Amino acid sequence: MPRIQAIGIAVAAMIGAIGPAFGQAPPAPTPAPSPPPFATTKVDGTDNVYVFRYQNHQAMFVVTPAGVIATDPISYGRPQTAQTYIAEIQKITKAPIKYLIYSHHHYDHIAGGKPFKDAGATVIAHRRAKERLAALKGRDVVVPDQIVDQKRTIKLGGTTLELIYTGRNHSDSSLVMFLPKERLIFAVDFNALGAVPSRLAVNDSYPVEWEESLKRTLALNWDRQIPGHPGPGGGRLGTKKDMEEQLAFMTELSAEVKKASDAGKCFDPATKDVRLPNRATLQGYEQNIEWNVHRWCGYWGRGI
Repeated sequence: MPRIQAIGIAVAAMIGAIGPAFGQAPPAPTPAPSPPPFATTKVDGTDNVYVFRYQNHQAMFVVTPAGVIATDPISYGRPQTAQTYIAEIQKITKAPIKYLIYSHHHYDHIAGGKPFKDAGATVIAHRRAKERLAALKGRDVVVPDQIVDQKRTIKLGGTTLELIYTGRNHSDSSLVMFLPKERLIFAVDFNALGAVPSRLAVNDSYPVEWEESLKRTLALNWDRQIPGHPGPGGGRLGTKKDMEEQLAFMTELSAEVKKASDAGKCFDPATKDVRLPNRATLQGYEQNIEWNVHRWCGYWGRGI
């Protein structure tokens, strides 16, 4: 074999040998598996109160020796959620689910109740929620079996849960679920923790009455709130300070929009001009302040 050819073969062999180390990129690392879209956590300082979260919605459930009190199925657009929710409960207890309680009538929170109903749960909601749901006949929504007007107390397995209607706010059917011993409430969509209410929250809301509902809720003897959507800062619970801040925002907004309305500025230019600079640090302020002004203009400027 000619010397040059032999050298060429040797060099090629050497390159082949060192290629994996120097001539080629290392294989891409295997991506870590995505975390599941749901989680169940016990509320700190309680013996039997849990939060079930699925993506951006969450619900409270209470475990007792005599059975489970569940709330909001949160299965709108994702029917598997209800079965996951029930499976999470069954990891903690084999006691039956005795009640399923709706926070209000909006589908994103209460769709998917059939598996709970099939498991023997009694479905409870405010009277107006039942009226709305019976008329709408939503495919994935179970019409409540029982209703609440102003207040109802459920006692089960040593736990007391009060269902309280504090008036119209984000909806006309919102129930506050109050655990007096634990000083906890489950209240959904009418107290945005550290945030300006979103467009969806205010579109069909009840300005001024919303303020009164917050005042009535604040008058209850509670310290922490489980919201219907995970709070900021890793999904923290709400406090009375959060609700007081929400009330202050709405009171100030209402006063400013009333002035604009009296000056003939609703809807325009009020929706562009009315601002609350002292509330600008609230989450979602820039995205949502205009929608809030628009809704309050509807109230003060058109009586709707």
